[in-house]
Amino acid sequence: MSVNRFLALSTAFAAVLALAACESEASSPQAQSQLSDAGETAEIPVAEWIDYDPATFARAQQDGETILVDVNATWCPTCKAQAPILDDMRDDPEMGDVVFMKLDFDTQKGFLEEHRIPRQSTIVVFQGEQETARSIAETDPERLRSAIIAGV
Repeated sequence: MSVNRFLALSTAFAAVLALAACESEASSPQAQSQLSDAGETAEIPVAEWIDYDPATFARAQQDGETILVDVNATWCPTCKAQAPILDDMRDDPEMGDVVFMKLDFDTQKGFLEEHRIPRQSTIVVFQGEQETARSIAETDPERLRSAIIAGV
């Protein structure tokens, strides 16, 4: 192999590696966040808690996502008991690509009225626009997990 051919192949290989690195970096969560900041549509985080926002919730429903909504209040002892159970479920393989949303019971009254949720410590699972499971004030880990998995 001639030196010129070797140099041409080496340069082409280096360009391919650089392109692969750029593509990998562009799909990172940090890059997605930067795209969002630039006005582009970012992907909805999966297995991370996100604060309920009507527009984000509507988009997730339209996209047919599975959504777990935790109707929570900072002053609620039952909510505090549910928190570690729900946090553990984020890593559960049976949960798949569930979008985890925390909804503030004290400020999101429109959602509560629309979905007939009378109290905090309510967990609701949606498949797109369809409610598939609901649990109210459950703190037993197995019963709460079973109710949620049934809706996923």
